[in-house]
Amino acid sequence: MAELARRLSAGEFLRMRPFGRALTKALEGAKLDPATGEAVWEEEDYCSPPLAMEREAVLDHYFDGLKVEPVRRGEGWTRVAHLPGLWEIRRG
Repeated sequence: MAELARRLSAGEFLRMRPFGRALTKALEGAKLDPATGEAVWEEEDYCSPPLAMEREAVLDHYFDGLKVEPVRRGEGWTRVAHLPGLWEIRRG
């Protein structure tokens, strides 16, 4: 997770096309579900299967057992708003 945090801070994913900006924004806002220990976030995606490019390029290197659930824009963030930030927890 430290490597992922470093790469996010350096803006390394922003240049990845076509998903870099959405991936960066999503991961920067990721939350931690203390009940499951899972990182959760909402991300805009139009791939089939979902997050195919993001998984190959980044996500599968840092996360195991990635699950995807379709939600309306903003609904995912609303559902996890009460959770602590992933990066806040990891720093502490």
